Amino acid sequence: MADWDLRKLHILRTLRERGTVTATAETLHMTPSAVSQQLTNLSKQLGVELLRAQGRRVRLTDAARLVLRHAEAVFEQLERADAELAAHLRGEAGEVRVGAFSTAVPALVVPAVTALRASRPGIAVRVREAEAQEVYELLAAGEVDLALSLAAQAPSAVDPRFTRVPLFADPLDVALPGDHPLARAERLRLADLAAEPWIFGAGGPWSDITRGACEAAGFRPHQAHAAAGWPAILAMVEAGMGIALVPRMAAVPRGGVAMRELRADRPVRHVVAAVRRGAGEDGAVGTVLTALRDAADGRPGTPGH
Repeated sequence: MADWDLRKLHILRTLRERGTVTATAETLHMTPSAVSQQLTNLSKQLGVELLRAQGRRVRLTDAARLVLRHAEAVFEQLERADAELAAHLRGEAGEVRVGAFSTAVPALVVPAVTALRASRPGIAVRVREAEAQEVYELLAAGEVDLALSLAAQAPSAVDPRFTRVPLFADPLDVALPGDHPLARAERLRLADLAAEPWIFGAGGPWSDITRGACEAAGFRPHQAHAAAGWPAILAMVEAGMGIALVPRMAAVPRGGVAMRELRADRPVRHVVAAVRRGAGEDGAVGTVLTALRDAADGRPGTPGH
């Protein structure tokens, strides 16, 4: 197989365009003797005659024109590669793998991806739903590039493996049966619900969040039922089996459920993003992170809304 040398092919291409060795040397900031030497070496590498003397000038042989015809396809592909690489470095192209907990997918990730399709069509986002512990394992293993979780479930802010970025303070509203006496009460406080039967998970982060919010309001919640999925929790609320704290991101309207905003003692949960430390916020990952921030800024409950 012939030894194709892109630098020497570029010199040959420039000679075709400029017409003389002297003009080629000036264009490429080389000496004429260096141009001649490089083209002589290319001729030896390819095993064909590339130039013939024509008076005081040289002309390209048919073999040289054949070589350049094929080389043009290579140069064209390299131009495309340069353009794509530049777009990647500007954050306008590339693939970003996002791992996110379930309620963050429709609330944050989908709006961010929708916006990116219009503004950055060169960026492909691949989404993987996973719980917090798994999503950080995936991030550490390099299987996702960006992770979304609750701050309470995220590794420590000083974990040397990751950089954490606050995204959103998600308010916790209370779900009451539609006919509950407090369903239309003014200035509802969490402390007003101390005697109610509560529905929340048997363990894990959401159980901790519910218990912590209630205890901060001055009481320990009586757990009437345990459930982890929001459809199950809201169905039980609708049936009058108890009440529940529901993050605004997760709330799905149900005719028999009254969602009430808490005022004086309104609890929140904090949503954070994380990238591997050193990945920074440049390139495609930074562009996706910005889109997630914009999606978070547009949600009710974000500071300023």
